[in-house]
Amino acid sequence: MQRDPDLIRLLMLKLEAMDKPASSIFIINSKDDMVIPGHDSDKVSYHIDQILQCGWIDLAGGRGMSSGGEFSFRGLTPRGHDFIDSVRDDAVWTLTKKGVTAAGGFTLDMLAALGKGLLKKQIEKLTGIELG
Repeated sequence: MQRDPDLIRLLMLKLEAMDKPASSIFIINSKDDMVIPGHDSDKVSYHIDQILQCGWIDLAGGRGMSSGGEFSFRGLTPRGHDFIDSVRDDAVWTLTKKGVTAAGGFTLDMLAALGKGLLKKQIEKLTGIELG
């Protein structure tokens, strides 16, 4: 199965938006709790597993996704927040996707780095301050 950058972004936004008390731990079922219209549960589970392996989700000591599609969730890690904060803006996300499409592929780290780079350029343009 090929990774879908749009689905990764949607899943991260959905996880970030979960309304829960700080430091509480949830058991999330990727097939029931992470429904994304237009994407079947196997594809969603695969992409959640990719996100878990990348370290963008705090598993609260859990070991990843169970065979039933469940995983523990305390919140996003700093790397997960960095990713979603860098691609939250639709214009930055469009440019990020355009870049990985033109390159013919991506890694999750490259996707995050490209989003961060584009956000950095946007901040420099808006403030006139070079971020280095």
